[in-house]
Amino acid sequence: MDVLMLSRLQFAFATIVHFIFVPLTLGLSVLVAIMETKYVKTGDETYKRMAKFWGKLFLINFALGIVTGITLEFQFGTNWSRYSAYVGDVFGSLLAVEATVAFFLESTFIGVWVFGWEKLSPKMHATAIWLVAIASNVSAFWILQANAWMQHPVGYTLRGGRAELTDFFAVIGQDLGWSSFIHTVSGAYVLAGLFVMGVCCWHLLRGADSNFFKKSFSLASVFAMVAVLVVVVLGHLHGSEVAKYQPAKLAAMEAHWTTAKHVPQYLFAIPDPEGERNSLAILPIPGALSLLAYHDANAEVKGLKDFPAADRPPVSLTFYMFRLMVVLGFLFLALLAYAWFKRGAIEDNPKLMRLLIWAIPLPYVAVQAGWAVTEVGRQPWIVYGVMRTADAVSPIAVSQAATSLVAFFLVYLLLAGLDIFLLAKFARKGPDQAPATAGR
Repeated sequence: MDVLMLSRLQFAFATIVHFIFVPLTLGLSVLVAIMETKYVKTGDETYKRMAKFWGKLFLINFALGIVTGITLEFQFGTNWSRYSAYVGDVFGSLLAVEATVAFFLESTFIGVWVFGWEKLSPKMHATAIWLVAIASNVSAFWILQANAWMQHPVGYTLRGGRAELTDFFAVIGQDLGWSSFIHTVSGAYVLAGLFVMGVCCWHLLRGADSNFFKKSFSLASVFAMVAVLVVVVLGHLHGSEVAKYQPAKLAAMEAHWTTAKHVPQYLFAIPDPEGERNSLAILPIPGALSLLAYHDANAEVKGLKDFPAADRPPVSLTFYMFRLMVVLGFLFLALLAYAWFKRGAIEDNPKLMRLLIWAIPLPYVAVQAGWAVTEVGRQPWIVYGVMRTADAVSPIAVSQAATSLVAFFLVYLLLAGLDIFLLAKFARKGPDQAPATAGR
């Protein structure tokens, strides 16, 4: 195995593990802020207990996620130094803003929120968690804008053997970046909503603290239902952006080989990259791919054969991950719609509650599949059309790359295992007991 493959494996593994933490952090921060706001408005102590309980799970996830995020960024200097030297003027500026503005705001006010329960007024304390939630999502914005620039580089010029930033607002204002941000964050909200709903169902099936978990379930079901509708709509629009800016990725996502008009979408297919065809393609929907990609059923869709073999993404992985993401997305839509409809009497639906418990891991699978499509589908480019991944790797020895891969694997696996263990432990434990008398 060469340095390129080892570095790719290391970054892929580190990113996968880091993204176990990110979506739950994004979604829970907003949910906890909503819960505490309801406490401030109503004076209902149940909402305060909800904010504290779900906030504890948020803090566990946040603390461990920081470690994986910081070390992940170091790889741009250790394993991808040529990339950093070539495009660091553009890419680095976005990460710098994220670190100096969003991350420090988030870190500061999370301390205020943790230690300020008895020291701040209810309104000021709720403001602190809203600032944490806003900062968390703003942090995601800057990181996703950096990734969007890798997908569709704008606002730069090549000078002196490197890319130099010329228009900062073009970089952060492009439609691909905004659609990616909204799609990713709404997916994180679905994950957080289903996580809360699943934990609630686990306790409700055991008859524990019924009022607390019914209120938590109802709030999370509305939150997740709104988010999944955004996911579906923005997913379609984001796909149109991919067709516009990355036609090779679109062709790989659909295993579409030959350029044609009025292209159908096959509900079931098995791609054969070696033979440059599909060994099986059944249940076509006439013109559907043209319609979904270009909003015109007769539009021409470029096929993979029109791209040099060296410029094509890995077709099978991109194709299957895209299908997995889409299937799970529509499954969540159906499941959440039913759960939202039954939210007022969820305790009378034990089968649905068991299903929601088992569904907790599924949004994690969906978001990972989505990122696989995004990143694998961009290959062989690390910056689309500008720099190939093979040209971005650091000039280091195989032994160095292999050692760091093993180290990252062990440390990140430990952190992921610890996160799952602690979340499961405190989720099962449940909230602290309600005070004997209500009072603010």
